[in-house]
Amino acid sequence: MRVGGGARPLGPRVRGVGSRAAHAQGELPGAGLSVRGRCQRPSKMAASMCDMFSFCVGAAGPVRGPVEVRFVSSAKGKGLFATRPVQKGETIFVERPLVASQFLWNALYRYRACDHCLRALETAEENAQRLSGRTCGALPHPEQCSIRKELHQLCPHCQVAYCSAECRQAALEQYHRALCLGPSQNDPAHPLNKLQEAWRSVHYPPETASIMLMARMVATVKQAKDKERWIKLFSQFCNKTANEEEEIVHKLLGDKFKGQLELLRRLFTEALYEEQLSRENFIKKVISELINQLLLIARRRMQDQWFTPDGFRSLFALVGTNGQGIGTSSLSQWVHGCDALDLKPQEREQLDAFIDQLYKDIERASGEFLNCEGSGLFVLQSCCNHSCVPNAETSFPENNFLLHVTALEDIKPGEEICISYLDCCQRERSRYSRHKILRENYLFVCSCPKCLAEAEDPSVTSDEEEEEEEEEGEPEDAELEDEMTDV
Repeated sequence: MRVGGGARPLGPRVRGVGSRAAHAQGELPGAGLSVRGRCQRPSKMAASMCDMFSFCVGAAGPVRGPVEVRFVSSAKGKGLFATRPVQKGETIFVERPLVASQFLWNALYRYRACDHCLRALETAEENAQRLSGRTCGALPHPEQCSIRKELHQLCPHCQVAYCSAECRQAALEQYHRALCLGPSQNDPAHPLNKLQEAWRSVHYPPETASIMLMARMVATVKQAKDKERWIKLFSQFCNKTANEEEEIVHKLLGDKFKGQLELLRRLFTEALYEEQLSRENFIKKVISELINQLLLIARRRMQDQWFTPDGFRSLFALVGTNGQGIGTSSLSQWVHGCDALDLKPQEREQLDAFIDQLYKDIERASGEFLNCEGSGLFVLQSCCNHSCVPNAETSFPENNFLLHVTALEDIKPGEEICISYLDCCQRERSRYSRHKILRENYLFVCSCPKCLAEAEDPSVTSDEEEEEEEEEGEPEDAELEDEMTDV
């Protein structure tokens, strides 16, 4: 099955890219739906520096890493800077998201992932068989597959699947109590099911966002004991103008976005709004800042604002711009493990030939869509600004939502750490083409060293972009029929 067609991707895609090398390394070209560093504005409402590092993880628990957050300029907002020398290939930090969610079409088309951490639930062998459309027999070196089905658990009420008891408990404590469908999981009339179906009907693959990420934000605040802390954390991502928000939402939903957005807002409100939330006293402390951060709607609290027409658009824009693409794959982990094996030359040659043929079979049957895909909101990673010549990259090598930021070159103390919102192919396009992608999807003009050096280049469109525009001109129905073929 190749899931494709419909809306074009907002920013670089989260895919296997049909490349064994990229897929095996767990790379996400261009950081998926990357966050612009300028999306944060210093304010008294902003989360503390401790909070910004509290989602970074290490072997012994939360770690700060060799970085610090600084204010760069009013145009760029914050940036992330090295506090000590960082060597090429070094993991700068590992971060878990505030919230994450699998894309709805991705889940519908049998990409089975843990509902909390997005770890693939299929074994590498099952994954290979489904993607290739044939029974390929047992994979060699099965010990390189990390999936442990005996640890998988279901929610006893709605049967949502998790990779472990830890993930089931974490989801329950953070947001799942508010979102659990119970016996209504297959009831199309349930408000949450209606909301998800409406989303699928307006946001076709390739997917770039999920309405359920927004739902989990609301549910997290509803369940949290320290609601003020979570509101501050989510406020880190908000400072779009009304015009910017409209551009982002338009990009996600297409020409009829206003009507579609109102339908989604009504269903979102039906599924998640509770009048009692507006009566909580703690919110009085943060009303003034929330007005500045979200909608400038006087005398209302943040979560209530999310249900108003303007507030919903602001929330939608937050997810559309700040959502970091996540891709997981048990097959890629298995390949990565196989690549690291110490084998005799003949055994290595046979194994490589087997894997190369497997990827060819998968490309014929499934195209480029190899991963369980979703998106999440990452506090510290959101401070990384863009460069067309990045010195760091993001990836998900642990087959779950833990984001690794790794140095692509040696980084000196005081040097800014930048990732690219473009994949490797897009970075090779003309300056005009790169700026077009960044302007349309992230609403800024890049002034990185590469763009400044090419400032006098003619404004020409890259050949690759012209080919994409020709593909966009194909009839949508024909494209969907051609690309959404089930295996």
